Amino acid sequence: MEKTTQPLPNDIAKLSFEDALLELEKLVKQLEDGKAKLDDAIGAYERGALLKRHCETKLREAQAKIESISVDSNGKARTTPFNS
Repeated sequence: MEKTTQPLPNDIAKLSFEDALLELEKLVKQLEDGKAKLDDAIGAYERGALLKRHCETKLREAQAKIESISVDSNGKARTTPFNS
């Protein structure tokens, strides 16, 4: 069974990595406190899953942009793509 990924809501898609992570941390804290009503907890969990996906995407994008700079035996600098 194939799982399709739905687009992120605009308010999440516009967040920076740092802002999304901060919101995710707040949601986790609220869920850990266990004081939310069931419907609110479910909503927080669903939003948290979307924020997590957004953060993972942002990290993959950043990783793809990173290049390693090295110097060859002639003293010439060169860049190579990041390898995980």
